[in-house]
Amino acid sequence: MTTDIARDLMLDGFGRIRDGLPEVVDGLSIDELLWRPDADANHIAWLVWHLARQQDDQVAQLTDASESVWTGDGWVERFGLPYRADTHGWSMSSADVGRFTVADPALFAAYHAAVHERTVALVEELDDTAYARVVDDRWDPPVTVAVRLVSVLDDAVKHLGQAEYVRGLVERRR
Repeated sequence: MTTDIARDLMLDGFGRIRDGLPEVVDGLSIDELLWRPDADANHIAWLVWHLARQQDDQVAQLTDASESVWTGDGWVERFGLPYRADTHGWSMSSADVGRFTVADPALFAAYHAAVHERTVALVEELDDTAYARVVDDRWDPPVTVAVRLVSVLDDAVKHLGQAEYVRGLVERRR
């Protein structure tokens, strides 16, 4: 596969997440964003936050950035979540998800837009050598930049789909 094709595919995939995220939160109240289908389920707010945080954290590790957009650009303060600044959602308990709060629903799309901008900048600079660079040799085969980006995209797609599903449940409750 040529670098141009890989770039176009990555940009298209991440662009779909950028386009879908605002649609899943738009028009919902804070109560609807925080509604959980059951006590152990994730709500829309947590799903879209985690989607953006995992993308932000992993893309930051692939760039020369010294820190994520979350901490470097002040999103951690704007969200004001009851978690440590380096929290991104992995291994959080149901109780942790339940402590999630949101003051301004517009923050989700704005934060993800900043993450998307950094993702696009990274993807646009990659060439065949950069895609093949090993970033984690604890696996067999070792994880390359290309594999990591596919993993990030896969996780984002799954969480966006989950948030869309929960939105459908919220709308059916109205």
